[in-house]
Amino acid sequence: MHEKNASTAVLLATAIASVLLAVSPANAEEVKTINAGTLLVGSDQVYPPYDYIENGVTKGFDADVMAAIGPKLGVKIEFADTRFASLIPGLQANRFDVIASALYVTPARAQVVDYIAYAKTGGSLMVRADDTFTPKVPEDLCGKRVANLKGAAWVPELQKVSQDKCASNPIDVREFATSAEAAQALLSRGADVVFDDAGVSKAAVVASGDRLKITSTEILFPVVMGLAVKKGNDALLTSLKAAFEPLKSSKEYEAILARYNLALPSDAEVEAALAKAQ
Repeated sequence: MHEKNASTAVLLATAIASVLLAVSPANAEEVKTINAGTLLVGSDQVYPPYDYIENGVTKGFDADVMAAIGPKLGVKIEFADTRFASLIPGLQANRFDVIASALYVTPARAQVVDYIAYAKTGGSLMVRADDTFTPKVPEDLCGKRVANLKGAAWVPELQKVSQDKCASNPIDVREFATSAEAAQALLSRGADVVFDDAGVSKAAVVASGDRLKITSTEILFPVVMGLAVKKGNDALLTSLKAAFEPLKSSKEYEAILARYNLALPSDAEVEAALAKAQ
């Protein structure tokens, strides 16, 4: 009798495990991707500390996030190095499954991608260390040559400040393919100031050997960052959300955010980011 009960229990446990595995979002067979079993991730890998290559390996915040999500989805993570301005067109053309590249949440982008908000950051102003020009806020940039990352979300914000506050002395907004090129333009005196992400600016100061300095004293244009999935790809979006939801409240994710001086956005901040300028 006891042997029969034990056998029945084993069979029941096996059946339950099979059902759970079948409905689990981490089952690789259920995660619909371009290449089965692999999640192709578009990221601009010349954007430290968020995305960069070191000894042939993708490193940075987004690599750490995807390394934590991959096992929960049951897929291998593979990165496709893509310049920032080409990320959304590449996603729409099915060159990769998801964008993980410190992509800011904006209403315009939300028309063509679905977001999973995963961090928040903001901008900083950076000048040459020997410069007496020490801008604190965007209004201080009137008449200055401001280097930016091409396609960055704050470019229209700067243009709006220029139009509203600078009158006949506008901000000369200059866009570069990479943050490194923007910083180099500053060092070579081809620009007066760089407006870039706070984390990127901090890394740039260190990389420059302190030839650059941050002059803003607070985060400018605070922004929410999101993983992006092509609009209409509901199956993948659902799988990613199911994997990320328990991760975001974990000690593991708390440590990842702390490593890059980032934080999780609140629901109100996400809603505000999506409603901005609408």
